[in-house]
Amino acid sequence: MSSKNRITPEEALAYHLDPRPGKYDIVASKPMTSQRDLSLAYSPGVAVPVEAIAENPETAYDYTVKGNMVAVISNGSAILGLGNLGALASKPVMEGKAVLFKRFADVNAIDIELDTEDADEIINAVKLMGPTFGGINLEDIKAPECFIIEQRLKELMDIPVFHDDQHGTAVICAAGLINALELSGKKIEDCKIVLNGAGAAGIACLELVKAMGAKHDNCIMCDTKGVIYQGRTEGMNQWKSAHAAVTEARTLEEAMAGADVFLGVSAKGAVTQEMVQSMADNPVIFAMANPDPEITPEEAHAVRPDAIVATGRSDYPNQVNNVLGFPYLFRGALDIHARAINDEMKIACARALAELAREDVPDEVAMAYGRKLTFGRDYIIPTPFDPRLIHVIPPAVAKAGMDTGVARRPIIDMDGYAQSLKARMDPTASILQGIHARARQAQAAMIFAEGDDPRVLRAAVAYQRSGMGRALVVGRETDVREKLEAAGLGDAYRELQIVNSANSKHIEAYKEFLYTRLQRKGVDRVDAHKLATRDRHVFAALMLVHGHGDGMITGATRKSAHVLELVNKVIDANPSDGAVGITAVLNNGRVVLIGDTLVHEWPDENDLADIATSGAQVARGLGLEPRVAFCSFSTFGYPVSERATKMHIAPKVLDARGVDFEYDGEMTVDVALNMDQMKNYPFCRLSGPANILVVPARHSASISVKLMQETAGATVIGPILTGTPHAVQLCSTSSTVNDILNMAAIAACKLGHAK
Repeated sequence: MSSKNRITPEEALAYHLDPRPGKYDIVASKPMTSQRDLSLAYSPGVAVPVEAIAENPETAYDYTVKGNMVAVISNGSAILGLGNLGALASKPVMEGKAVLFKRFADVNAIDIELDTEDADEIINAVKLMGPTFGGINLEDIKAPECFIIEQRLKELMDIPVFHDDQHGTAVICAAGLINALELSGKKIEDCKIVLNGAGAAGIACLELVKAMGAKHDNCIMCDTKGVIYQGRTEGMNQWKSAHAAVTEARTLEEAMAGADVFLGVSAKGAVTQEMVQSMADNPVIFAMANPDPEITPEEAHAVRPDAIVATGRSDYPNQVNNVLGFPYLFRGALDIHARAINDEMKIACARALAELAREDVPDEVAMAYGRKLTFGRDYIIPTPFDPRLIHVIPPAVAKAGMDTGVARRPIIDMDGYAQSLKARMDPTASILQGIHARARQAQAAMIFAEGDDPRVLRAAVAYQRSGMGRALVVGRETDVREKLEAAGLGDAYRELQIVNSANSKHIEAYKEFLYTRLQRKGVDRVDAHKLATRDRHVFAALMLVHGHGDGMITGATRKSAHVLELVNKVIDANPSDGAVGITAVLNNGRVVLIGDTLVHEWPDENDLADIATSGAQVARGLGLEPRVAFCSFSTFGYPVSERATKMHIAPKVLDARGVDFEYDGEMTVDVALNMDQMKNYPFCRLSGPANILVVPARHSASISVKLMQETAGATVIGPILTGTPHAVQLCSTSSTVNDILNMAAIAACKLGHAK
């Protein structure tokens, strides 16, 4: 694991424990509130679809979740990097796989751990569950049983059966290889390919590249005993024998001489620089061993600058990551009600991934990764958080399935299908991923003002260990140490920089600054001394304005109004200074910004225009094209009320300013967010649903946000304080560790602040 993303055991256990055990819930997709709802969901209404399915089994895809449900099945006999720890111990991994299916492709998945190592028992158990699921994902089952189980289930079941440890790795490897060979000017049928690691993944990789055109005679497979050659008897099985080569080479070193391609799914350090040096011109090296590759990119490039290198790690370019494949393979297969996932579908997935990497990368993707991504030696595979994956890969998989006759229900309108895929995805994770990636690029020194709060300390540790920058914690050394130890993070004390006003070498400069700033506001030197030395919010703000930190996080222990008043003693964060609080609400795939939730108590029309402009700035910082609606209980002048007048005038203020974003109003929220309602007002200047709602007052903004959070389960980010000369962000007293970390990342990005 990268040192920049170090996870402690305590953090990992806390993540899985809080706020409740495990990583997913089951939620109803239909109303369950009235007696009529219950009658439709169960008895007597359920009898109707039961009879329909009994008469025509295919309608199970119409009336049940079967068509969007995958079973993630393991016996824990080969948990990645951990070995055979059993079925129960594998459950956290399988739950993780289930949530990846949902996160990346909106596929419902249930983990099922089978407590047996008997292949026949597993085969029988999974076969009997066939009516429940639209697909089967096998995971972390040791070889050779995994081969036997997959092959028999494919023969017995009429739904896709896919062993991701084999084929997932193979598909992403194939996608990268297509582009690597394109850049090298080589054809797969002419390449000498050496694979090291004759387990499930290695065998699947070689089988797929052969299906794509690699010649058997040009491929050499190696295991821990050396080359798998025709006539070898030691350590052989039927799956290795199928790839036995006619060759004089007996060791990996001998096999590598003159090779065009190396594929590694073996062990750290298996490849030496001498081996790399012996390869052909423009060698392709996929060192995919986890967590450490067979040879690092630095080691390979030191002797062969012309090499194209991929690994399984996220801290190097060209990550071979299975999450690029399995969610989208199943999405495409499920949507055609496929009977299987065949080689043609896997190759279609690989080719679609390869083609996507050659296209121009959207700005929001480049922004998320903190660098420009352009097709070339360091970018041959798309990044896992590329939002185009969901609407590019499944259509290619579905078409291949239809062309090869495994589709029960072919898709007629592929363009419409692609559009429907775009609408499935919740943008929450990609937005947060982008913010965190930009924070890692910024490497900001972040001041955490409330070092006496365990949540803040855990967030500070996470900030530093996730590679975002340096964490500066305001607090007393002994207190911070005790609280870190109580949280199981005692080793982090040496990593964090603890800043105590009692021994700060800058305290005299801080007090003089504060006295000069506030002397005409009733503050004498004694008051300035007390504020600077005794109030952590003031002290942290003084650190910030003196350049002893790049951003500041506070508010987790005191009400935001009180904290903002204290911060204002050091930093101009008043309405008259241009400060605005914008809160992002993310729910059901929609992102809506609401303002002002923090600063303006009762804004006038000019303030409302300022809030709209700040909202547009935040929206663009999140990768959204801003559309502002000035919201009220009236729509475009009706009903008439003096309370709505300022909402009616605010758009005219923006007209005079000549801003470069869409806006209109006043209008009710349903008109702003619902295009069907908006169609009743054809003169409305918004081209789509509003994503920024400017409301009449702070109380209405706060009510709106908290109502969505508590009743709809919306994810809330913010309020994001904008328009201040320094990057200050305020958390709420109910903030979780993740909430505080997200606000620190926003401060690091300087979202809404002068760069």
